[in-house]
Amino acid sequence: MIRWVLTIFIALIVFSAALPWLEKLGIGRLPGDFRFTLFGRKIMLPFASTILMSLFVVLVARLLR
Repeated sequence: MIRWVLTIFIALIVFSAALPWLEKLGIGRLPGDFRFTLFGRKIMLPFASTILMSLFVVLVARLLR
C-alpha cells in the first residue's frame, strides 16, 4: 500500500509542476480539481485531472504492449 501512496504523491507533484502547460488544454479545471488561496499563495490539488491522466497512460501502455 505504501507503494501506491508514494506513486500518487509523485504523480501529484509532477502534475502540479506541469499544470501551467496543461491548463491551456483544459486539464486542471475539471470538477474534481480543487483550487484555493491560503496566506496569499495559490494552491491547486488536481485530483480529477490526475485520475484522467493516469487512465490515459494505462490505455497507452496497454496499446503498446
